[in-house]
Amino acid sequence: MNDIDGILTKARFDSAGLIPAVIQDARTREVLTVAFMNEEALRLTIERGETHFWSRSRKALWHKGETSGNFQKVRSVRLDCDADTVLVEVEPAGPACHTGSYSCFGVEAEIEGFLKQLYALIEQRKEMRPEGSYTTYLFNSGLDKILKKVGEEATETIVAAKNVERDPLISETADLVYHLLVLLVERGVTLEEITKELRARHGK
Repeated sequence: MNDIDGILTKARFDSAGLIPAVIQDARTREVLTVAFMNEEALRLTIERGETHFWSRSRKALWHKGETSGNFQKVRSVRLDCDADTVLVEVEPAGPACHTGSYSCFGVEAEIEGFLKQLYALIEQRKEMRPEGSYTTYLFNSGLDKILKKVGEEATETIVAAKNVERDPLISETADLVYHLLVLLVERGVTLEEITKELRARHGK
């Protein structure tokens, strides 16, 4: 994955023996958190392929996900131009923040980041076609099947909106959004293109 000795040799740790680590989702490009690593944490992160940090409050090494299960699978480790900050690209197995949020940088990043993450996962399903996956079934069935499901979910969302209870509307809307994302992936339309179109209409 990375040249361990090369990175450790070049890394410029501060007077406390630490270096700031920016953790970024490799799929969505969202910054998940910023933490600190000492030399051992950086070495373990590269060697084991999962993030390790140094807790300044506890004065101890910690392995992200060891207690929560929210591991971060490392895809790449790079130093910045001054070699005093490390960028770690990861595939998160769960929330990065101790609050349970996808990112430590707020709810807005969580919502946008999750949609991008889901879109990327659907893209992966289309490419890999893992057996037993419902998403694989949709792509194997073709465009007409996907369109049919979008229509069905749209109708069910409308019906749910008439319900006094909110839960059915939430559930059906989630189904509709998922199937819309499958349709976008199938037709090669990106979330960025949708966002650009919405922004162009903003204020009209």
